[in-house]
Parts: sequence; structure tokens; C-alpha cells
Amino acid sequence: MSTPLKTVLLFGQPGVGKGTQGAILGTIPGFVHLATGDMFRGLDRESELGQKFLSYSTQGLLVPDDLTVRLWRQYVQGLIDTNQYRPDTDLLVLDGIPRSAAQAGMIDEYIDVLRVVHLVCLDTDALVTRMKKRAEHSNRPDDADEAVIRRRLQVYHEETARVLEFYDASLISEVDAVGLPGEILMNVLNEIIPAARGKIGNPFG
Repeated sequence: MSTPLKTVLLFGQPGVGKGTQGAILGTIPGFVHLATGDMFRGLDRESELGQKFLSYSTQGLLVPDDLTVRLWRQYVQGLIDTNQYRPDTDLLVLDGIPRSAAQAGMIDEYIDVLRVVHLVCLDTDALVTRMKKRAEHSNRPDDADEAVIRRRLQVYHEETARVLEFYDASLISEVDAVGLPGEILMNVLNEIIPAARGKIGNPFG
């Protein structure tokens, strides 16, 4: 990763829909979606790294910055090496990193942030309900306990929300996270495409 990667950040509270929007974007040619939550959950739970992840996630805590960034760099390089991600023509959509101002500083040399899409939902109880339903359908034990969910939301406000202060306000776009996924996607694309046009190869050239 000698040249900074053209990147869009999906940002917002846990349960706000970053994964849903990221997954949809990842099906569009020219977009590569990387969700650090999926990256961590894909770890062998019997491995040392997998055990470390579980010890934090089951308490609703953030995985330490150095561990997160190390795994993220390895994962991105793996995508490049296997031609699943072509930095010259693809836009990297990050979901779940950076999760702290320190992480933002640690990965800043590796990415060129074209837009920060801040998905906004003001109804905390609705987020809790959404995450509990997600736990039932997606085998995500870290989302099953309401106390853990509310702890994650508290950690977001105490630590993760400060990430927005790291980036210039002109890069940040707020998008209402309440509504039909297709409608939200349209609003997200309306923020991403103008920022990415001309910065990478097709489909934005």
C-alpha cells in the first residue's frame, strides 16, 4: 500500500445500517466493501486473535487500536494480492474503521478519504431493537444482550464519535438512516459519486 487508497468511510452508531449499505455498495462494480466487524467475526474463535476479539466484543468494548489496524492492513493486502480489490480502479468502502481518533491517525497514511458518509439515527431505542433482531438472524452473540448493546452505544458516543473531528467538515455528509434501504442507498450514492468522480477508474471516470 505505497499509494494511499481512495476511500469512502461509512460512519455511524452500531445498528445504524452501515453493514447493510456497505454490503449493497459492495455488489456494485467499482466498489469494494470491507467491514471490520465481519473481518473480526471471521477469525478462528479458537485462535489467539479470535479469543482476544471475543473478550472485547462480548463486553461491548472496542478491540485495541494496534490490533485492529494490524489485522486491517493484512486483510486489505490480501484482497489486493488476490485481485479482489484493485486500488487503481476500485473505491474502497470502509465500515467499522476507524473507530477512534487514534485509529484515524494510524491509518491516515494508507487511505485518501474522499467522503465520510455519516448515517444518522436519533432514536436509540430503535437501534437497540434493530440490533437484537439482527442477533436472532445472524448468529451474532455480541448483539444479543441489551446491556452489551447499550454499552456499545455508550462507547460510540464516548470514543468513536470523536472520529468525525479528525476529518475536515467539508468531507462529511449526513444521511438519514431511517427509511427503506433502497432510498437510503440512493442518498448515500448521491454523496459518494460526486466525490469519487475522476479520482479513480471506471465507473466514475
